[in-house]
Amino acid sequence: MLCVFCFSGQSLWAQQATGDEKNYLIGVGDVLEVQVWQEPDLSRTVKVRLDGRISLPLTGDVQAAGKAIDELDSYLEKKIAELVTEPAVSVILVENRSRRYYVVGQVGQPGEFAIEYPLTLLQAIARSGGFQEWAKREEIKVVRRTGGKEELLRFDYDSFVKGKDLGQNIFIAPGDTIIVP
Repeated sequence: MLCVFCFSGQSLWAQQATGDEKNYLIGVGDVLEVQVWQEPDLSRTVKVRLDGRISLPLTGDVQAAGKAIDELDSYLEKKIAELVTEPAVSVILVENRSRRYYVVGQVGQPGEFAIEYPLTLLQAIARSGGFQEWAKREEIKVVRRTGGKEELLRFDYDSFVKGKDLGQNIFIAPGDTIIVP
């Protein structure tokens, strides 16, 4: 069952880990810099609101969440072109705040972390400072919300390092919570 999640985790990254920031899907909380060439009054740094929109001069509220950066780029260029001659619009991701995961329990540094590249469960644990001495490595869990319901994925570090059930080392998805008891 976990192997299915492993493959679905890989497809999760197919759309966003191409190495091209323009394919990044914008999410709520992300901070974007919108630059309009030779129009400093129209350029802004904006945060994607809870409703998924951003506000800009001339365009008003624009849906940003769920769009790729290049898609938003093109849309804004068309909207601004209605009022400005040949605008050159550039949208830049300033801060990734929508793609987060959490690590709690017996690790060196529990907390919230940004997903900046494809990240496996073991890499996420290492990033949080690794296991503390009393961590129950065979009872690690990942809470993942998919399709409106939570799923509990199990990971047994001890069996994994012995070469058993290697499919347990799934890719981390936005919103995942890793529990190390």
